Amino acid sequence: MNESAEELETLQLLLDRSAAGGRRHLTDIVEPQRQLSAERLCAELRGVVVLNVATVTNRGEPRLSAVDGHFLHGHWYFSTAGSAVKAGHLMRRPAISVGYTPRDGYGVWAHGVAVRLAGDAAAAIDRYLSTLYGQPLSALADEIAIYRVDAHWMVGFAMTEPEMAQFEATLPERDARIPAALAALG
Repeated sequence: MNESAEELETLQLLLDRSAAGGRRHLTDIVEPQRQLSAERLCAELRGVVVLNVATVTNRGEPRLSAVDGHFLHGHWYFSTAGSAVKAGHLMRRPAISVGYTPRDGYGVWAHGVAVRLAGDAAAAIDRYLSTLYGQPLSALADEIAIYRVDAHWMVGFAMTEPEMAQFEATLPERDARIPAALAALG
């Protein structure tokens, strides 16, 4: 983990505030024993993950895409081509929602503002990404836009180990019901 004690504390406060402010549907699912701590998030969200990014068109229509996500210093970061549609959306409307759900029983969701990095901040993330990918970002597109998500709401969720084991035990039976469910659909 590269996060400082202050970064972990700030992230934990955000996670706690977000979970406490949830409506009943959220709090029934993301019970305290299922909430991911800042320390666990930072330990588990290492390297490159597929991050779903939601932006909004000028007509207010949602658009969802996937990017390589990087959780660093308590924030999500991602890059895209400066000419990408999502870059245009974010330039005009920086509100963003992101989600990471690699499997049943685990997820991290955040809402906030996408900040396009410039100067030293952009150079630092560019160095990190270029080293990680083994090639300069400039080799991937003519103009690279690097973003940090400044979240005002974030929740991390994971089923407990016993819950996950119980859930996985139901999968063969559930899969066996797929043909009958499709037949019921018509």
